[in-house]
Amino acid sequence: MGFPVGYAEVFFPNLLLHTLTLLGLLRNLVFHLFHFLGLSEFLETDVIWPHTNVETSLTHEPTKPPSVSASLIRDLLPETKYGDLAGVEEGCSCAVCLLEFSTEEEIRCLRNCRHIFHRNCVDRWIDLDQKSCPLCRRAFVPDEMMEDYNQRLWEASGVTELYSYADYTSSF
Repeated sequence: MGFPVGYAEVFFPNLLLHTLTLLGLLRNLVFHLFHFLGLSEFLETDVIWPHTNVETSLTHEPTKPPSVSASLIRDLLPETKYGDLAGVEEGCSCAVCLLEFSTEEEIRCLRNCRHIFHRNCVDRWIDLDQKSCPLCRRAFVPDEMMEDYNQRLWEASGVTELYSYADYTSSF
């Protein structure tokens, strides 16, 4: 059993369609008039796009503080200068921003996969609560450090008591 044939299409009255078209044209006319007169900053649009380019977006710091897990991951990842790394070929570039590394730039070398990124690039990734490499998706925290990471995360959460499964089942 299907839908009735008469309900397959929705019909709008012509007066409604013409009114909406006229309102759209008036809006565009006012928008272009304000733009021509140099008053476009007085118009409020629904979507406000930030004016950023690659250089400013890399140095832009987030407005809210990073989460506890992001701070712990930053503490676990070594921060160094690109020139201090041994055995790295010349002309490598960051996989996030695609800019080549210079010898004085601060970088982070990931422990699991050994990928390197600009410190700002990978810190912004971490601040978005990402827990893995942006290139290969391996976890930031190595398996041998996971217990220490979880313990530090638990301590930072502020929960002092540890409840066991037996505490909940004894009341039944």
